[in-house]
Amino acid sequence: MSPTTRRSFLALAGGSAVALSMNPEPSNAKQLPGQPPSKNSGGQDKSFSNVMAIAAHPGDAFFAMGAPVAVARHFGGQGSLLSLSLGEKGSPTIPAEQYGASQREAAQKAAALIGAKALFLQYPDGEIPINEEAKFAVCDLIRQYKPLTIVTHWKGSWHKDHRACYDIVEDAIFYAGLPGIVRKEPAHGVRKLFYADNWEDATGFTADTYLDITAVCDGWLNACSAFPMWHGETGFRYNDYYGSLAVERGCLSNFKRAVALMSSAEQRVQHIRTP
Repeated sequence: MSPTTRRSFLALAGGSAVALSMNPEPSNAKQLPGQPPSKNSGGQDKSFSNVMAIAAHPGDAFFAMGAPVAVARHFGGQGSLLSLSLGEKGSPTIPAEQYGASQREAAQKAAALIGAKALFLQYPDGEIPINEEAKFAVCDLIRQYKPLTIVTHWKGSWHKDHRACYDIVEDAIFYAGLPGIVRKEPAHGVRKLFYADNWEDATGFTADTYLDITAVCDGWLNACSAFPMWHGETGFRYNDYYGSLAVERGCLSNFKRAVALMSSAEQRVQHIRTP
């Protein structure tokens, strides 16, 4: 990410994990035994008042990134989920055109269930291009919907579309925040960028932020069930994986249910003032 964009980010955390809860009620959870203290943030984090998930495919947007969007909507904020392709080649038995249409329909239904917007850029599944057209298309949607927080793919993925999405989002955020780049909408600076805990993007992924999703977990999982692939129809049991992961991440963060996020390097910088 460019130096200009780096300067626009808020410092989030240093060497210890951050546990984020949007619930205004204070948590009574105790520190985990044998672990260093974590930094805890209550309902003051306004960056989660407008969250956009940007994913290569609709399933990724909802399964790996949908919970933070659901949190934003639950607590009165805005939320959107952008898919760069329809994931139309994801079924071994259903023709691509038919499967893509079903993916779009599922995404729209799932978004409605959590009160968010489903957005689409229809690049070919498996062939998402890393070019200026794609970067500016995402830039324009960032400027239009003005998210304060974006959740996207980590680059450590075996899936080329996921790696492409990572590259596109990095530059799209940069373009969106530059007033000197004139587009239909005025410039908009994204405050925070997080990478999602996706089983396909695990290489080098290190969680440093845990977001409390207890209040929205059941609704988010129900929304995910709008996708036929959620119950393992394409070979991976997404429902079991992400449902169990919410419990496991909750155990690590002293929340009942949580998702883990990895903040961009710029956000892990601390500014310490001496007396």
